Amino acid sequence: MVKIIELGATNSIINDFIAELRNVEIQNDRMRFRKNLERIGELTAYEISKTLDYKDINITTPLGVKETKTLANQIVLGTIFRAGIPFHQGFLNIFDKADNAFIAAYRKYQKGDDFDIMVEYCASANIEDNILILTDPMLATGSSLIHCINRLLENGDIHPKHLHLSAIIASKEGVDYVKNNISTDATLWVGNIDDELTAKSYIVPGLGDAGDLAYGPKGE
Repeated sequence: MVKIIELGATNSIINDFIAELRNVEIQNDRMRFRKNLERIGELTAYEISKTLDYKDINITTPLGVKETKTLANQIVLGTIFRAGIPFHQGFLNIFDKADNAFIAAYRKYQKGDDFDIMVEYCASANIEDNILILTDPMLATGSSLIHCINRLLENGDIHPKHLHLSAIIASKEGVDYVKNNISTDATLWVGNIDDELTAKSYIVPGLGDAGDLAYGPKGE
């Protein structure tokens, strides 16, 4: 079962940052584009933090002892290269004690608009019985996200305490694909859900290629 939470459906400052990511004039400022990815990561991490388990501990201050609550479980933050890097950093700014996982996935085009998802690199901290948060700014077809989940969880052999997925812009088709193909319970946190995909599987209206906007266009 996948629970869907669309953060942009309620009024918050996150909508301002998403608007700037989409804006064709503002997004030409690469540093601001990366910073907006990071800020949305921070805000999403805060929202996720409200759903996690906490434990009571005693903190000794210079003047006494105070009972407070801290996270009960270790967090593993995973990201998909390359647009995911600044988004991931936003999460890491909030979950600063988290372990990390990194995975490289890309589309390998065949004839026409057909493509396969290639996963070539994966390095991860221990996920078993920990909270896994996997981030990728754009959720288009959903295929790359499912491939990466399967790789991280070794096709069902590894069991996180809970899986959180986070994207900034998703397509309705991609959300449905993830819901229908994921092998474990998860919560999907997304900024906005757009209705369309182009023949080349780009989200419409979307925002363009997040990786190119963050780091410059790829060579041929």
